[in-house]
Amino acid sequence: MKVPKAGAVAAVIGLSLTASGCFGGGDDDKGTLSIGIKFDQPGVGMRETDGTFTGFDVDVATYVAKELGYKPERIEFKRVDSSDRELLLQYGEVKFVAASYSINDKRKEKVSFAGPYFLAHQDLLVRADDPTITKAEDLNTKKLCSVTGSTSAENVKNKLAPKASLLELLGYSECLVALQDGLVDAMTTDNSILAGYAARKGNQGKFKLVGLSLSNENYGIGVKKGDTALQGKINTALKKMVEDGSWDTAVKKNFGENYKSEPAPPITSGS
Repeated sequence: MKVPKAGAVAAVIGLSLTASGCFGGGDDDKGTLSIGIKFDQPGVGMRETDGTFTGFDVDVATYVAKELGYKPERIEFKRVDSSDRELLLQYGEVKFVAASYSINDKRKEKVSFAGPYFLAHQDLLVRADDPTITKAEDLNTKKLCSVTGSTSAENVKNKLAPKASLLELLGYSECLVALQDGLVDAMTTDNSILAGYAARKGNQGKFKLVGLSLSNENYGIGVKKGDTALQGKINTALKKMVEDGSWDTAVKKNFGENYKSEPAPPITSGS
């Protein structure tokens, strides 16, 4: 899999993936399929130090790409942050986004979603030796870290703990460093992401999940607004992934046997 060179969105506005034969003909006729994923979410979307990519979203995206006619070597994974997923789709820098992308009405105004393909719940990650945070309300006197543009940050500010001191950073890895260094008392996002960080080599024993279900987060695959053809193709691929057992295999591989995941949700987008 290719690692893209960094570049401004404006530099790729003229890129037309459809012009390179994205969905027609044999594989030899196809160009590169650019897919947006997270680079810093262990278990979900991670670029490893050797340049390879791991995580549940990576496995889902690779499976979908295969069903669209793209071999792994034709995939170009590009980093997306929570705050720029819609922008990258709008400008055509990526063909679709599989990046712990929770479906909600606000986002559906700007992009179309395939799926959902995974159901997560918002939780809190704290230091392993901290007994003071057991419920969301405890955050009102604490310092909390989340990621700019995430639904988790909005949920805390608007509903769960409006008096919490909220630090919003670009990525979850930065939040984890802040938590480890004592700059914040907790970080919040989906339990799937938090579990991946807690289980990461070098983090075992340092952190713990509080074990809350503060929201339901249905992960969808984002495509350019109105691209119903691609949306339908991805939905078909996702259904097949569940039916042939590849979905269950990917969950166990990336989150571990002890992770209590929800069953694959029914696909509702585009129906």
